[in-house]
Amino acid sequence: MARAATTSDVFNAIAEPQRRELLVLLRAGERPVTELARELGTTQPGASKHLRVLREVGLVRDRREGRQRLYALDAGGLRPVHEWTGGFERFWGESLDRLDAYVRDLDRTRRET
Repeated sequence: MARAATTSDVFNAIAEPQRRELLVLLRAGERPVTELARELGTTQPGASKHLRVLREVGLVRDRREGRQRLYALDAGGLRPVHEWTGGFERFWGESLDRLDAYVRDLDRTRRET
């Protein structure tokens, strides 16, 4: 089965660790590509390539300021990921509720003996 193009699918775009790190860095606010590259420990062209992919899937936006290109997080693009993970949140919530009930039963049994 053919894999979806990275530039058309947010899940494939964020599968790359450096792209996820770029999103984390951009949570603090708009930053120039040169600063992002330095933080990542990569070259400016390498960072630009990752930022282009993130821009194409709608996770970052950019603007020019003089000779610099500034990037900012566009977290609305993460909506498909948030919706998909929502079902797992419910699973973990139910699992933790069951664990809490089990621990309470254990505690009650210990106090009775």
